[in-house]
Amino acid sequence: MRALWAGPVGFCLRVYLVVRLGLLALGLLVSGLLPQGDDVGAPGWPAPPVGSWATAVTAWETGDALWYLRIASRGYATDDGSGAFFPLYPLLVRAVGELTGGRWLLAAFVVSNVALVVALVLLHRLTAHEWSDAVARRAVVLLCVFPTGFFLLAPYTESLFLALAIGCLYAARTRRWALAAVLGFLAALTRSPGFLLALPLLVEALLQWRVSRSWRALLGGASAAAAPVGGLLLYLGYWQLHASDWRRPIDLQRSGWQKESALPWETLWEGARLAVQFPGTNPGGYFLVDALIVLLVLACAVWSVVRLRATYSVWVWASVLMPLLLMWPGRPLLSLPRIYLVVFPVVWALVALGERFRAHDAVLAVSAGSMVLLGALFAAGQPFF
Repeated sequence: MRALWAGPVGFCLRVYLVVRLGLLALGLLVSGLLPQGDDVGAPGWPAPPVGSWATAVTAWETGDALWYLRIASRGYATDDGSGAFFPLYPLLVRAVGELTGGRWLLAAFVVSNVALVVALVLLHRLTAHEWSDAVARRAVVLLCVFPTGFFLLAPYTESLFLALAIGCLYAARTRRWALAAVLGFLAALTRSPGFLLALPLLVEALLQWRVSRSWRALLGGASAAAAPVGGLLLYLGYWQLHASDWRRPIDLQRSGWQKESALPWETLWEGARLAVQFPGTNPGGYFLVDALIVLLVLACAVWSVVRLRATYSVWVWASVLMPLLLMWPGRPLLSLPRIYLVVFPVVWALVALGERFRAHDAVLAVSAGSMVLLGALFAAGQPFF
């Protein structure tokens, strides 16, 4: 047990516990210091009340978390926007909730936090495989204090998707294609971008084939690449059988959230324009934060092309570009700081930046400070993400 605690698993647990306790304290302090936003909740699932010690936990039950809890407890409905939320996370919350006597928020925290610990351990192992143990430890810390890292511990899908995505690519890198297929399939049932894992899986299969010239391995990789697409088709097929409308999860992004189709550079340009148009005024600060985090991720994406194996750079760019194809005119970069949290090679770039300029502590401090600020706004129910 002592060896386990001193090793990578123990390190990841220690980092997790420090951040977990810090965010519980932040949720409690924020509720007593800042006015609460007017989050009305999801249909049939109102936002929780504030004003007790329980606020340390319930402060994080806001935004999309309310949708996931509603779906977990009551299932999907055909007359609201629930179809936009993919099923694996609420299904797991449902399973744990049955064991906890219908305590859905507790179940959601269990699923998210267990998934986060798994994701951190997998990130450590994959980073040590590609780089070194020292880089792995820094990557784990930076992921946990990324400006939007609090979503990894909230009742959201980020931690589950992150664990599945890292596990999928780690399995592919170690030639365990059957496992990669299963994890890619599950990732596609967790969030809509999950099907994009087909691209890095196919690239990895080709890279390994160039070395081994094994057609059997190439076939295994190609089969694994088909699995994430299969996960997406399964969910769309559910809506075809349930409501004769396989496009419902796709169309709800437009009808439910009033998003419009756009080219990536159009979304970026409009987001940048609004970011500099209203400095120092509300809601100009929201636009500026969106743009700064997206700019950081884009810079890391460029770095990935030069420094990373093609498998990872393809995953980064696919994950970055897809959300830019839909734009909400009122706030073009809405939710992107949260969506990009799961693009884990970004933390590799941040570690490299800190090492190159001997500024690891500065990068860590800026990132952690940003997470505290944004986490406080989120826990206060502000319409940030």
